[in-house]
Amino acid sequence: MVENCLSKYFPFIYKYSSLAEILNDKELASLGDAYVNLIYSLALSRSAGKPIGRKLDSRKLSSALRKAGMRMLLPYRTDRHRQADAAEALIVFGWLSGIISTKEALEILAGEGEISDKICMILKIILERSKIS
Repeated sequence: MVENCLSKYFPFIYKYSSLAEILNDKELASLGDAYVNLIYSLALSRSAGKPIGRKLDSRKLSSALRKAGMRMLLPYRTDRHRQADAAEALIVFGWLSGIISTKEALEILAGEGEISDKICMILKIILERSKIS
């Protein structure tokens, strides 16, 4: 895990010893929901040239999680909403850990392409850089 200035304020990020723990943490997912919606809204605002506030659809997040090959880390009967929560948990973990910056995530989200593919890219970057399993 990368050491950054945020980690000293949020020492709870050190409690995770596996990717499955991160993906299944409902409290982390709750924080991730707010963070993901913020960066999504910032990307939309940047593209539109005006302030836009939106929530990212859980179908897009769950699709991204599946595309990233992380679905198998969740229990068998996990619904789409819980899969979206898992993606949000990993994204906010990546930011709090200093693995990916808001600027980098924003650049990816503001780029061309399907939103689920862009979220998938963010998830893969976090997984690759964190070296968690």
